[in-house]
Amino acid sequence: MQWIADSGMCATDRERAWTVATHSADFFARFAPVADDDRLLAAALWVYWGFAFDDARCDSGPLSSRPAQFNALAGQVQRACETDSAVGSDRFIGALQDIMRRFRGFAAPTQVSRFVHAHRAWLSGVAWQIGNQAVGRMPGLDDFLAMRLLSSGGEPTFALLELATGAEIPDRELHRPAVRALTEMAILVAALDNDRHSLHKELAGGQADQNLYTVLMQERSCPLQEAVTAGTALRDRVLLRFTHLHDRVRPTASTELAGYLQGLRHGVRGNNEWGLRVPRYLSDGRWPDEMDDTLLTWAEEPSDSRAGPVEGAPSIAWWWDADLA
Repeated sequence: MQWIADSGMCATDRERAWTVATHSADFFARFAPVADDDRLLAAALWVYWGFAFDDARCDSGPLSSRPAQFNALAGQVQRACETDSAVGSDRFIGALQDIMRRFRGFAAPTQVSRFVHAHRAWLSGVAWQIGNQAVGRMPGLDDFLAMRLLSSGGEPTFALLELATGAEIPDRELHRPAVRALTEMAILVAALDNDRHSLHKELAGGQADQNLYTVLMQERSCPLQEAVTAGTALRDRVLLRFTHLHDRVRPTASTELAGYLQGLRHGVRGNNEWGLRVPRYLSDGRWPDEMDDTLLTWAEEPSDSRAGPVEGAPSIAWWWDADLA
């Protein structure tokens, strides 16, 4: 927590309290339980940084509906991710460069490069989201899912797996279409779970402008409860496809790829456990409450087990291609 206080990225005590209350070390330890302490610390620092940046500059800050200004900042932030010699006046830039120095200190250049590219993908998705908000545009389901794959921050979060564990996955395996599909499915399931976790708080705060349920309410002209039911079914179908495809890919995976696939599985489960307890989604006041330790219960079976692509979502239909393996 000392790093958060010393980093300069939080402007007020309240911002700092909410950043600490993301419990990002708990969050990412669930993704990479085999990581050593130094690597896990560096990965967790980026997650703390990412949540703080998201709150102050993306979702609800002064740039959340000003795409031109956000894009200018995003360019500076991305360049700071790429090189330590970049300069910028925003309070998040120095903290990010400190984290990147840690990564470069222990990780192979390939692993750092993969994270940098994933970071760029995330910022591009946030720019898409802010562009929609600026003109009051509610995306359709297919556009939303494509955007959410990027804007959720899942790309850099799962790219942290290599940095945290030290396992360098060969290009020929990581870039296989089936592995890419598994990565995207893990990202989307986690993102849609977060949409569900944050729904109550966003509705109460008037911030639920672009999430799965508001998208479905508009596209299908249905009430919220019906949208929640449909959204849960969509999420479950993606997760079911993930498990089936994983079981086809895993038997021939190298040790490094097998560890990465297990990290995807840990991430889906860990994100859900964390999201159901974290003050980020549960606390309604100006200051965060303590972490909830309520015993969680899980459904015994998916709410929708239909095979085949999700209707009305061609941008993700390829995940169900029969030749993926």
